[in-house]
Amino acid sequence: MHLDVLDLRNFYYRSALGRAAQKVIRDQLVEWWPASHVQGQTVVGYGFAVPLLRPYLPDARRVIGLMPGPQGVMPWPAGQPNVSVLCEETLWPLRTGQVDRLVLMHGLETSEHASALLEECWRTLGPGGRAVFIVPNRAGLWSRSDATPFGYGRPYSLGQLEAQLKAHRFETEKAISALYRPPSLRRGWRRSAALLEKAGRYMPVFNTGGVLMVEASKQVAAPTRPGLTSAVKRPLRVLEGIGAPVPEPSRRN
Repeated sequence: MHLDVLDLRNFYYRSALGRAAQKVIRDQLVEWWPASHVQGQTVVGYGFAVPLLRPYLPDARRVIGLMPGPQGVMPWPAGQPNVSVLCEETLWPLRTGQVDRLVLMHGLETSEHASALLEECWRTLGPGGRAVFIVPNRAGLWSRSDATPFGYGRPYSLGQLEAQLKAHRFETEKAISALYRPPSLRRGWRRSAALLEKAGRYMPVFNTGGVLMVEASKQVAAPTRPGLTSAVKRPLRVLEGIGAPVPEPSRRN
């Protein structure tokens, strides 16, 4: 079940908790993909990933925000030419191999066709393309709260997400959990948010952040050539098996 685009907009742009979550996730994404690394590339976000894409607007060749039909679409970015597109969940208006960098947030866990969606991700990524999948962490507090968008849809464990990506020809490159602060607006949690993020990052045993972020690369199988797949150890000889000529025995008179 997809969330409504107005609810997502209100959370990320009009609530203190949503703006804080946006900053934590976006900072981690930019740490993995600095803006200078996407210069001249096509960057695409699917679901409601546009809050994370603003740092790439000046340097990327093209930035596109895809939003699924059941969710709805909003114009983005504010005050600039719109790059948001309403699309079918598993039929994106993109050419095969067109995308260099892909970000999914609030797209995979709410999809009723997750396998087909991942196939569309694979199709649109070009050779060497990278994708970041952001999903609710099953072990975190945010997936248990209806007060945030991460409380809807199917939460994942890291093993579940990596297995699903592998089954659709993606190889995990990096993985991290983020959003260690509880989904609360209490002043004490707000003050300790930065400390909790640092503690969670440097102590992996506490991988109970609200979201999982996995960077994956597109796997492309090596082409197979027609015919024999290994060298012929005993080549066929046309005359093999024909014995050498035997001289005719002499006849006695």
